[in-house]
Amino acid sequence: MSDEVVEKDIIASVHYTGTLQDDSVFDTSDGGEPLTFLVGHMQMIPGFEEEIMGAKKGESRKFTLEPARAYGERDENGVMELPKAQFPEDDDEFKLEVGMTLVADMQGQPAPFRILTIGAETVTVDFNHFLAGQTLTFDVEVVELRKASEEELSHGHAHGPDGHHHH
Repeated sequence: MSDEVVEKDIIASVHYTGTLQDDSVFDTSDGGEPLTFLVGHMQMIPGFEEEIMGAKKGESRKFTLEPARAYGERDENGVMELPKAQFPEDDDEFKLEVGMTLVADMQGQPAPFRILTIGAETVTVDFNHFLAGQTLTFDVEVVELRKASEEELSHGHAHGPDGHHHH
């Protein structure tokens, strides 16, 4: 029996369900593989890691995160109109649609955004995370804990069950 707890440089595998204030589920691992991550390496929103620190294998925790500890507040400056010409032409392989998420390259960094409206000349987009400004509740069960390998620590993320991860 392991005496490990969730702490920095531990690989944690958790089952979780995330809900909004209206109790609607925005994400869950229910019915699938657990979420596995390297603790303390900014792979999770800050409040999520803070709330499960010290948990043991088999332990369940339920917690609510205000926006500041989750995806931050909405920034209305993140909503902008862009010329429609900046987007690929609609064709058989690509159709621009309201609600779809695309990724822009901002000085070499990926910046996901959602399409809000499509006009004749412009497209209104939102660079805010879709959960920005939301208070989130998580039900989390720790299903496995193990020490991270040197390779995982140097790469800054968990590798698969067999220790390999393709970049």
